[in-house]
Amino acid sequence: MSYKNLKIWEEARELHIAVHKMTLKELPSFEKFETGSQLRRSIKSVRSNIVEGYGRRRYKAEFIRFLIFSEASLDESKDHIEGLFETNSLKDEQLFKTLVEKAEQLGKQLRRFIEAVERQHNNPKS
Repeated sequence: MSYKNLKIWEEARELHIAVHKMTLKELPSFEKFETGSQLRRSIKSVRSNIVEGYGRRRYKAEFIRFLIFSEASLDESKDHIEGLFETNSLKDEQLFKTLVEKAEQLGKQLRRFIEAVERQHNNPKS
């Protein structure tokens, strides 16, 4: 099995691609290099931390730690997206709603996955 088999990784990958495209196509030039750059780093961190955590999955506490980093990066990314919309740098309301909805869905999936790993960690026989 590979991290690529994880639903949360696939969802993070798709969101990363969508956000990356949005920052390059939809934002004014000054935002591409300001908030857009930070957003691209934070959304990339979501999927990268899933991958790194998966690589440490034999050590459940490490796995959980990186999944929590991923969740925190997702929260940061959502805040950047919301800020761009609130300041009218991201004008496409439907795109904004779609990205926030996908981020919220991924957040729910990450929390459920973390809880499942924690249960397995606390009860290794199951």
